Amino acid sequence: MFRLAAPVLILLSFLTSAAAQTPPATTAPAAQTTPQAKPTAKKATTKPKATAKPAEPATAGPCGVGVIAGTGDIFVVQKIGLTVFGNDYAEVPVSWGLDDLVFARVRAAAGNTPVRRITYAKGALDSYYHPKSGLFRNRREELSNLIRQVAGNAGCERYLVVMRSEGQLDGSNQSLSGVGIFSRGVGLISYAYVFAYIGVTWVDGRTFEIMKGPAVTFEGVMKHMADNFVSNELLQKVDKSMFPETAADAASNTALRDTTRDFLTKRLDKILPPYFAQ
Repeated sequence: MFRLAAPVLILLSFLTSAAAQTPPATTAPAAQTTPQAKPTAKKATTKPKATAKPAEPATAGPCGVGVIAGTGDIFVVQKIGLTVFGNDYAEVPVSWGLDDLVFARVRAAAGNTPVRRITYAKGALDSYYHPKSGLFRNRREELSNLIRQVAGNAGCERYLVVMRSEGQLDGSNQSLSGVGIFSRGVGLISYAYVFAYIGVTWVDGRTFEIMKGPAVTFEGVMKHMADNFVSNELLQKVDKSMFPETAADAASNTALRDTTRDFLTKRLDKILPPYFAQ
């Protein structure tokens, strides 16, 4: 019996010591995966840093060219009768985006030259368009002072000012100003035209003095005379039915609005590019 018990005791002793030295199989993987799970969860919840929005070029940074669009969104409805008693004139505020159109065409003409629109209070230009009566008027000085006030602290190197201008209608003693429509004559011998009298001026941003515009050449003058000999480029004939019954009706006349905007676009696209070619 003793001889059989001794080998059995030795074998049990060996197995017990071996089992004590072997680590449990289930705890090793858990010890390895637990540290890896934390970085993954942290990475998934990390939010990207917010990026700052770039400054709008039209309202921030150095200003080379400030644009003052000054039609005031005013549309003129004018009747020219056979006598002075048949004449009538009215300025109608419209929401046709005429000043927005002016700035858009300036930006297109400027090409790579950055421009900034200068905003101003409603009615800020009224004193120039409707001055107090007097014997003498210095338009250059008036405009210079007006742009100084409108520009404020914009700090632009120069300002391109696009405003309503004025001219005399051929074959009459009547003048036309700004953007509008006029009718002339009576009954079957009457006709209607839309017109766009627009003036463009450079103003120095430091002194606010009026600057020279594009150089006038002999060839340019002759071409202008030839163009106007055939037809006045400031006028576009339209159907008489487009003339509003009352001046106030013009504001809701979509056909008149679209025709006027198209004609004004053509005028601006012709007169603006030379100001950025010098």
